[in-house]
Amino acid sequence: MLYLTMPAYKLQFKIDMSGESDTNGENPLVSVVIPTYGRDEHLPAAIKSVLNQQYDRIELLVVDDGSPTPVATTLPEDILSDGRVKTIRHKENRGANVARNTGIQTSNGDYVAFLDDDDRWDETKIGKQVDTFIESSSETGVVYTWVKRESPTGTTVSTPSAAGEVVTDLLTGANFGQFSSVLVDTDVISDAGMPDERFPAWQDREWFFRLAQACEFQPVTETLTYRQTGREDSITAKFEQKRDVAYPLFVEKHASLAAEYGKYYKQTFLASMRRSLARSAIHAGRYDEARKYFLLAFFANPLYRPVHPHLLPSLGGEWTYEGVASLRRKLTETIPAR
Repeated sequence: MLYLTMPAYKLQFKIDMSGESDTNGENPLVSVVIPTYGRDEHLPAAIKSVLNQQYDRIELLVVDDGSPTPVATTLPEDILSDGRVKTIRHKENRGANVARNTGIQTSNGDYVAFLDDDDRWDETKIGKQVDTFIESSSETGVVYTWVKRESPTGTTVSTPSAAGEVVTDLLTGANFGQFSSVLVDTDVISDAGMPDERFPAWQDREWFFRLAQACEFQPVTETLTYRQTGREDSITAKFEQKRDVAYPLFVEKHASLAAEYGKYYKQTFLASMRRSLARSAIHAGRYDEARKYFLLAFFANPLYRPVHPHLLPSLGGEWTYEGVASLRRKLTETIPAR
């Protein structure tokens, strides 16, 4: 295992293709980046879900973002001795996007994938994504999978299927998963740029906007990525980061793109972003803020249907919103599928 320590200054993006990759063949090298900070209890299982992939041309870059105890001293011996695994350590904690970018800059692969340190993959994920790349047109730069999310309030599965040019899908609020579900052609990263380190939240969503302008997306319509939500991260802090930093920065970066597609997409882009912010406020228990952003979403585009089920329940605060949500869940459980 190679152990590297990265300096704290910003690195220029460069992918080393020195003999490791097989761009013109059908067995390309896949670089997998796992950013981690102080998650010793979760990390080994995430690493194992990478090393257990049926597709075997993988290099795994574990980026230790300045954990109090260095990752290289806590991992089991069977992981440390695996020649596919490299660890890279930041001298200080710099954030998940910086860690991902360090991994990209260090990678040698034709494709790069990401896995959060407490997410998991099905053992067929990378192989099926590589097969999709090989079978798709040369314009394809991102292949994504469906995602199963488990939280204290239940389990959901995200099942998007949009393919090809997906800019307008993103502008209208489409969800293509997150970092853990995508496999990205490294050539496209050179065109679109790397994840924006300024974003404390919605980092993946913002990156997808830029990737979509540089390439086509293709789905693997199977649940191959598994995600835990409602974890140690402060949900309230996440909402405030979205409200105060991510939302205004997102609008600043991409409102002009929406406007290029016309009035409908400009209005719907704003409505979808405000709806996302309102939903985050609900999860944080900030019902007054949720009502505000649902209303702002409605005012941006009164015809944007994803806002409608939430708008009236949110007007009465927690009591009406959670009451309606509970009733919907009960109806879903009792009405038989057709």
